[in-house]
Amino acid sequence: MDKQDNSMSNYNHGINLFERKSLVITGVKKIENFDSEQFLLETVMGFIIIKGIDLEYVEENGRKNKEESIFNRLFK
Repeated sequence: MDKQDNSMSNYNHGINLFERKSLVITGVKKIENFDSEQFLLETVMGFIIIKGIDLEYVEENGRKNKEESIFNRLFK
């Protein structure tokens, strides 16, 4: 197994979309830019762009691991 592949598998990250209304992304390091049509996120695995219409986000307060999830709900 390649050493790089092994180190990448150790990152805790994921994307879960629920009924096209709620999106949970883990492993987010930083929100680079956002507006109602697009989010640019830096994750532990690189950058990701989320596009849509009338996007919003709610930041969860009191998370045990702040890196674990920035978004609780992304879509209305």
